[in-house]
Amino acid sequence: MCDTCGCNVTPGNQHLVENDGKLAHTPDGKQAIDVLHSLLHENDHQAAHNRAHFAQHGVLVLNLMSSPGAGKTALLEATIEALRDECRIAVIEGDLETENDAQRIRAKGVPAIQIATGSACHLDAHMVHDALHQMNLSQIDILFIENVGNLVCPASFDLGHHHNVVLLSVTEGDDKPAKYPVMFRAADVMLLSKTDLLAFLDDFSLEKAEQHLRALANQAPVLNANVKQADGLDAWLHWLKHAWQQQREQAEAAPAPAVQAHHHHTHHSS
Repeated sequence: MCDTCGCNVTPGNQHLVENDGKLAHTPDGKQAIDVLHSLLHENDHQAAHNRAHFAQHGVLVLNLMSSPGAGKTALLEATIEALRDECRIAVIEGDLETENDAQRIRAKGVPAIQIATGSACHLDAHMVHDALHQMNLSQIDILFIENVGNLVCPASFDLGHHHNVVLLSVTEGDDKPAKYPVMFRAADVMLLSKTDLLAFLDDFSLEKAEQHLRALANQAPVLNANVKQADGLDAWLHWLKHAWQQQREQAEAAPAPAVQAHHHHTHHSS
């Protein structure tokens, strides 16, 4: 949580703290702390609602996180190419500004909704819910949420997704998991990107990167995700297909979740 920079307030939840919003008036004395805790509670409530939507349609949802420039969009482009004949993919893109990444995804023939977060350095469940109103979940098998490039804040916000996918570029340093423990502790899979550059780097150890992840008591798989090698995505695609199969089996076995209709009104009402 970013208790100091103020990024807890996002375009998706600001209605809660402004004017006559639900959290606009709090007891004096510890107002900031109360608001932060309440915002996180509201986020988790919205995330559960999002998750019910996804379960209702049997959609696998992945939260894709990394530092800026680690290769998230390139990974998505390559994944779409590899799976275009097997499953229906859609993407929610989060960036401070621009539609650049969404345009790259749309060029692959895949629906992409761009969320401009403004000053907020992460996506939250409210923003994702707004984006869902622009999507037809019944036409989607796998939904990728490409979070804002940032190794701090995104890990603290549940979006209603099923798995956290964290990219670590070999150009960043093998100690990133130790430096950003909240992010990497939350990872359900760690993907090593740009491994074709290892031949030119003498300061990145694949073994040390994994050791730092294991030191966080995280047994998540560590997989190569090199989009420039013919077989560079094989392990990632295998993991992804398995996760998709698991999600379909769970959706078929579970009773239909109740998605309450009254949550669909615009979030500007109190």
